[in-house]
This record gives sequence, C-alpha cells and structure tokens, in this order.
Amino acid sequence: MPVEPLICSDTATRVSSVLNRDVKHFGKNHMFDASEETCWNSDQGTCQWVTLDFPRSVKISQLHIQFQGGFSSRLCTLEGCRAGEELERISTLYPEDSNAMQISFAGLRAGFQVEEMVLDKLKITFENSTDFFGRIVVYHLGVLGERL
Repeated sequence: MPVEPLICSDTATRVSSVLNRDVKHFGKNHMFDASEETCWNSDQGTCQWVTLDFPRSVKISQLHIQFQGGFSSRLCTLEGCRAGEELERISTLYPEDSNAMQISFAGLRAGFQVEEMVLDKLKITFENSTDFFGRIVVYHLGVLGERL
C-alpha cells in the first residue's frame, strides 16, 4: 500500500515550548505549513518534544524532519501508543546537524530509522540539542504511512 502524509488538520499537536511564547512567529503550526520561511522554534531547555495525536490509528513507515543547522538534535527518541495506553519507545534516531531534509524509513539499517508500528499517538523527544541553550528549530516535520 502506498504511503501518505498522516498529519492533517484533525491531528492534535503539542510542543514542549515556543521561543518567547511567540506562537505567531515560532509556533508548532509552522512545522506543517510547507513554507521554507517559517519554523517551530523551541525555547531554551533540555529535552524539547512534539506530540501528535492522530484522529484514527495509523501505521507509520517514514519520518521526515528538517532542522535548522546549529539548532538540531543529536538524539531523538520516538515513543508511541494506541488510544488509552501508555507511551512506549519505538525508535532512537541520530539525525545530522544539518539544514537538509532527513528521511527515515522503516527497516533502514542506519542511524536514522523508524520502526513500523500501529499507533494513535506519537511523541518525538529531542534529547540532545546542538545549541548550547537547548533550543530546537524545525522547519518541516512529516509523518508518512497508512491510515487504518
């Protein structure tokens, strides 16, 4: 079955913080607007995160993420669960400190892979920022797979 974007207007999203609480310029919605001009910019602090609550169960097979170089994460933890369950670890990713779009595929044998799993909620934790103050800047976040 072909993969499709899983984040839609009905996907409930939350983030750990927004730079200076300025959601107009740096809010979470900018990760999904397909604009090269806008981004989510976290405030400072360790372990920034994004959660996605999908409107129905999904099977994730790809994760697309584009950081701003110098404000990326060296270590990302993916957790997921079905509705009513507790989050459990799915994958550990080791992205590059780069401006390039980074794509992980289920089954890829490298440092940037995602385990295919059926879930209703996904949490991405950015555990080790390349920025001294712990800020994360994400221009694009995409989750692809199959709606069930």
